[in-house]
Amino acid sequence: MALSNIPKDPVMLLSYINTELRDNYDDLVDFCVAHSVDINDIVGRLRSINYVYDAHLNQFV
Repeated sequence: MALSNIPKDPVMLLSYINTELRDNYDDLVDFCVAHSVDINDIVGRLRSINYVYDAHLNQFV
């Protein structure tokens, strides 16, 4: 999936990624590799709305 298919709005991105992580991926790295996206871009966009990745929960919280 190209980055253009991933939601650009940070709130929509949060919902999308957390659902994908819960249902399909063991961790954020797996998600980013599968979708060919830059992990730093994802983390930065979600940090802008005060969410950080929790590896133990495998979710942005």
